[in-house]
Amino acid sequence: MTDILKADPASIARAAELLLDGKLVAFGTETVYGLGALATSSSAVAQIFAAKDRPRFNPLISHFASTEAAFAHVEPTELAYRLAEAFWPGPLTLILPRKSSSTICDLASAGLPTIAVRVPRGNTALALLEAVGEPVAAPSANPSGRVSPSDAFHVLRNMHGRVDAILDSGPCSVGLESTVIDLSREVPFMLRPGGITLEQLEPICGVLRNPDDYASKLPSSPGMLASHYAPGLHVRLNAENVGNDEALLAFGPNPPKTGLVFNLSETGNLEEAAARLFAGLRFLDSEGQRRGLTTIAAMPVPRHGLGLAILDRLRRAASPRPAVAGGDDDLESMIG
Repeated sequence: MTDILKADPASIARAAELLLDGKLVAFGTETVYGLGALATSSSAVAQIFAAKDRPRFNPLISHFASTEAAFAHVEPTELAYRLAEAFWPGPLTLILPRKSSSTICDLASAGLPTIAVRVPRGNTALALLEAVGEPVAAPSANPSGRVSPSDAFHVLRNMHGRVDAILDSGPCSVGLESTVIDLSREVPFMLRPGGITLEQLEPICGVLRNPDDYASKLPSSPGMLASHYAPGLHVRLNAENVGNDEALLAFGPNPPKTGLVFNLSETGNLEEAAARLFAGLRFLDSEGQRRGLTTIAAMPVPRHGLGLAILDRLRRAASPRPAVAGGDDDLESMIG
């Protein structure tokens, strides 16, 4: 059952309580309606991918009530401050290096060393974010492949029963996704055009590179997820047994016996497995290398629901070469 909440103080407070409790809340910004979850909670973020039927774990934009709150999680550059002063609150997303102190979960950033941050425009969205007091990840509130919603009715029609509440803030004033600028490199790149135009940006940024240059010249950048995702140890897929030089990424009850094991979900729950995937790989990689192991053996995962997203990440991790994914594809799940 999905609750429809009006944009009044009591309802905003209720929506904030739901988010802090790990629930999903759709809310409107100036761009499109986002499917919000607490960005610091892997289990909450996993519900986003389940609700959207996403086949991949792509990086999500984290939303904040102020520039100060956003820059507490990233390493802002001088250019980032100028852009924030000019366009925040507004339809501009900045990608910046993660601060070591950031509490945003790996699942929200897809394991990348960067975080996409935005301060949206709109009294209801800002009041909600202020009430939550934590970063909120929010891709567009629609099933994967559907048109992004620009009013609460669109969300209800496509997401009824998949989201705990919809905070109805009326139609979106822009109705177009945010412009995404990567500032994690020496030169800024426009990864996605959107609500802030090139003509508005270039007086501040200078000439912006485009996504084609980004993909061909910067293979280790955000948007090329595999290059950051692969652990140091080799990954072997569909493992039914474990060698002496292998750690085990297990799934389900009664996995093969081994010295070093991380079970994504003993009960076979795919949401739990998704929430624990990055932590599991990180643990097995560091501890496995410390023990002199060579490989992470990954057990089979069901090929449905979130299992497809888990398998996509494991295939990328097992690839001998980084699989370059286009910036627009990896940004598809971001809210505008």
